[in-house]
Amino acid sequence: MSSQSTEAVCDGELVAVANNSAQKMPRSIPYLVGNELAERFSYYGMKAILVIFMTQYLVNKDNVLDTMSVADARGWYHMFNSANYFFPILGSLVADIFWGKYKTILWLSVVYCLGHLCLALDDTRMGLTLGLTLIAMGAGGIKPVVSSNVGDQFTAKNENMLEKIFGIFYLAINVGAFLSVIITPLLLKNYGPSVAFGFPGILMLLATIVFRIGKKKSVIMPPVGWAQYKKDIFSPQGKKAIISLSVLYLFVSIFWALFDQGGSAWVLQAQQMNRVIDLRFWVFQYDWLHFEILAAQIKAANPILVLLLIPLFTGVIYPAVNKVYELRPMRKMAIGMCLAALSYVVAAIIEAHIRGGDQVNVAWQLVGYLLLTSGEIMLSVTGLEFSYTQAPNSMKSFIMGLWMLSMSVGNLFAAVVNFVIQRDDGSVILEGPSYFLFFAGLMMINTVLFALISRRYKEENYVQTHEGEDNLV
Repeated sequence: MSSQSTEAVCDGELVAVANNSAQKMPRSIPYLVGNELAERFSYYGMKAILVIFMTQYLVNKDNVLDTMSVADARGWYHMFNSANYFFPILGSLVADIFWGKYKTILWLSVVYCLGHLCLALDDTRMGLTLGLTLIAMGAGGIKPVVSSNVGDQFTAKNENMLEKIFGIFYLAINVGAFLSVIITPLLLKNYGPSVAFGFPGILMLLATIVFRIGKKKSVIMPPVGWAQYKKDIFSPQGKKAIISLSVLYLFVSIFWALFDQGGSAWVLQAQQMNRVIDLRFWVFQYDWLHFEILAAQIKAANPILVLLLIPLFTGVIYPAVNKVYELRPMRKMAIGMCLAALSYVVAAIIEAHIRGGDQVNVAWQLVGYLLLTSGEIMLSVTGLEFSYTQAPNSMKSFIMGLWMLSMSVGNLFAAVVNFVIQRDDGSVILEGPSYFLFFAGLMMINTVLFALISRRYKEENYVQTHEGEDNLV
């Protein structure tokens, strides 16, 4: 065999090895996905019953009912969400400068568990305040670190799998969310707040244990330290990432002001609707196909739709549309915003019928959830991957923290709106359909501005450069 032929064979073998490596998933991924599934069950299970708890179960120190008004409950709910998405920026700084991602996730998970314990043991406003504060610190602190930690398991050799793993990661989030939204409201109804808040806490403890078990198979990136971190932040790349992305995230925040009301305004709307579901068609005349759901359980539509729609979007819709119109990340996000606005138009129509005395079946909310969830997939899944690739390697957690901060700003805005619209006599300024139409109109204006601003953004592509061949399976 000639030397030229030998070189050709070697080159072919190297290409084959490279291609094989590019298709391999890091060994740590099952543990990280399992951890996220259990943690999301814990988080969404607690949130699913939060508004119902505040309006129906909250007591004072004498164990006498001390429930909140609807507007106050919505305000508290979004203040918690705002705090929950504010702490990511602090968690990312701790991870990148001091502890590293692994230790940050581990220790803040313990704080997270303590928050659930407070909610399980104390049904008063004091227990609510302390529990939600600890959960916001724990859950919020680990959010950006978890996302960037997943990305750290990949190198330039298998970065082509990033889109796939973020899709799988999002599926795990929604499997946990679906199970928790179905189960936790039943626990609240049948066993009370202690069990309903305690069970998600046990799942959070399990999530922490799973994360610890997978340590030896994970790529653990060390903190860069303050000196290097400061240098990276004030570098041209760092300043560009922070300034440019912050501007975009400001517009994204309005999306979250709408989306996260699926756990507050939409649940409270469902309480006023006919919640009997009848699936008895033709020959399927079984009694168990005729049942009534709890108001909080309607939110399970979101994770179910995510599980169904992600494969549809990534496998069918995106490829088909890309043949005639390139769906760059910014375009996907703008379309997602439009869909969110349309979902609130649907909610306003439903509210108008309720106010008119009609018995509206809760199934009509599924139309709104279909639009809102489609918007979530186009904006949130895209935004997660986009944010990771736009962040310089030493700033992954920080940029993820900025992404989460957009959620904090959005929820803070929703909370302020709910507190401001209350009159002294207990009535509200934005009542009925006008409440939903206000957010729909705001979202459309926001979308137009986002589309105009995003045209000037120049995309980057930063992927970790650590050697990770031994971490592949």
